[in-house]
Amino acid sequence: MNRARAPLIALSLAALCAAPALAQDAPAPLTRAQVKAELATVQRTGDILADTETGKKANEVNPKLYPPKVSMPARSRSEIKAELADAQRTGDILRNTDTDQKLNEIYPGRYPRVATAGKSRSQVKAELEQAWRSGDLIVEFETGRKLKDLNPSRYAGMGNY
Repeated sequence: MNRARAPLIALSLAALCAAPALAQDAPAPLTRAQVKAELATVQRTGDILADTETGKKANEVNPKLYPPKVSMPARSRSEIKAELADAQRTGDILRNTDTDQKLNEIYPGRYPRVATAGKSRSQVKAELEQAWRSGDLIVEFETGRKLKDLNPSRYAGMGNY
C-alpha cells in the first residue's frame, strides 16, 4: 500500500514546488477599468469571437458593421497616381485573373524589360560546369534525382556522401 502511494506523493510534491515558479512569470493582473476599456475596444472594432464553430470574429462575419482595419499608412493621391502610371507604363497590371498573369507577361513585346539583378553569363556557365562535376545536376525531373544519385560510384570521391 505504501508503494502505491509513493508516486502519488512525489507527483503532488512536484506540483506544489512548480506552482510558485509558474506564478512568478505571470503578468500583473489588469484593473477593472483596463478590462472594461479593452472590452469596449474589442466590441467597437469587432475583434470578438462571433462564431465558435469556424472561429471567425464579428468583423469577419459582418464586415460592413465595423470600421475597416488600417494595415498600412495612408498614401497621398499623387503617390497613388504615380504608382498607377508606372504600372501602366511597365505593364505590371493584372490582366487574367484566372492565371494571375500581368499584361507584361502576356504581351512582353509591348512593355520595356524589367532589369533584374542576376549573375553574368560566365558565372552561370561556371555554376553549370561545377554541377556537372559534382553530380548536383537534376536529370530526372519527375523524381528530382540527380546525377550523383544515379551514378553514386562516379561521384563517391567528391565528398557528397
